[in-house]
Amino acid sequence: MPPMIMRRLDLPRHPRLGVLARAVSGAVSGAVLVAACSPIEESNRPEQPPVESVAAASSDAPKAVAAAVTRAPARRHEVRVDGHPIAVWEKRPAPREPIAGVFMLVHGRTWSALPDFDLQVPGERRSLMDALTDRGYVAYAVDLRGYGGTPRDRTEWLTPDRAAADLAGTLEWAQAREAGLEPGGRGPASVLGWSMGSLVSQLCAQRRPELFRDVVLFGYPRDPNGTYNPTPADATPERRQNTAQAAASDFITPDVISRAAIDAYVEMSLKSDPVRVDWRDLDQFQALSPEALQVPTLVIHGALDPYAPVQNQAALFERVGHPDRAWVVVPGGDHAAHLEDTMNRFVDAVLDFVERPRAPQAGGL
Repeated sequence: MPPMIMRRLDLPRHPRLGVLARAVSGAVSGAVLVAACSPIEESNRPEQPPVESVAAASSDAPKAVAAAVTRAPARRHEVRVDGHPIAVWEKRPAPREPIAGVFMLVHGRTWSALPDFDLQVPGERRSLMDALTDRGYVAYAVDLRGYGGTPRDRTEWLTPDRAAADLAGTLEWAQAREAGLEPGGRGPASVLGWSMGSLVSQLCAQRRPELFRDVVLFGYPRDPNGTYNPTPADATPERRQNTAQAAASDFITPDVISRAAIDAYVEMSLKSDPVRVDWRDLDQFQALSPEALQVPTLVIHGALDPYAPVQNQAALFERVGHPDRAWVVVPGGDHAAHLEDTMNRFVDAVLDFVERPRAPQAGGL
C-alpha cells in the first residue's frame, strides 16, 4: 500500500495537540480510514476557509486508564417529544469553569446512553461524558425509545424517522435549556453518533441542519450505496433478551481494555437494556445521502473496526456535501475506540475538529 503523505502546514497550534497536520493525498489508497464528528457551539477563533482533511489520529496520547476519581452520576431529564417521555442524561464541567461548548451523544443499536457514554470503572477512566466535561464541554446523551430510561411507545417499535425526530426534539430542548442558563445561549450542539446512532444523527442533520454545529459520524456501519428491505406489514416485535455475550462483542482487539472494564460494561448494559429494542422500516435509512449533509462533518472510526470497512468510510467521506469535513482513523482502536485505551486519542481527534477555526458564513459573515 502506498504510504499516506503527511505535510506540515502553516496552521495554528492546538492547545493540546501542537501543530495541526493535513494529509495530502498523493498516494492515499483504500486503506485510509474515516471518522465522523459531532457539532458543538461556536468558538471565538478567527474564521478560516473550509478545511478538507484525511488524517490519522495522534498516537502519542496517554491511555484511558487513570487514578480513581469519584464522579457525580449523570443527571436525568425527561423531555417530551410528541407527547412521549425521552430520557436525556447530562454532565457539566465543574462550577465556575468556562463552558467550551455542548455535545449531544447518540448511542448505537443495542445499548443505551449510560453504558455507551458514561461507563464507570473503579480505578479507570472510561466515560466519554466525563472526558468531555473535563475539557470544558456540557455533555448530553439521549436514550432513544425503548432504550435505558426511555419507555417504548404504544407501537412497540422504533423506526429511523421516529428516532431522527426524537433527536431533533432533544436538540431543541438542549439549546433552549442552555439559552436559559447562559444569556444569549450557546448555539447549536455538536452531535456525536456512534454506530447506528451515526445513521440517526445523519438523518436528523439532513432534515434539521440548523440544530447542528457539527456532526461526528463514529463507527459508521452503513455502505452509502447499500439498500434495506422493508419490514413485512404483519411483523411483530420480538422483545428478545439481551445477553452478556452480545454486550462484550464490541471489544475485539486484545490488550486495549481491561477485563474489569469489559465486565463493568456487560453489567451496566444488561441492567440498562435487558430487552433488545425492536426496529422496523429500516428502509427509511434509504433517505440517507452524504451529499445532503450540509453541516461540518467528521467521519471517525477505529483502524480495526470490522463494522466500519474503510471502503464504506471512503465512499461516505468523498460524498459529504459540506466542504468543511475531515476523516480520522484512531490507531489501534476498534468499534468501541471511545471506551478503550484509545479513548484519549479519540477525544483529541474529535475536539481538534470541533475546535478548529470556523469557515466563513455565506455572505462573508
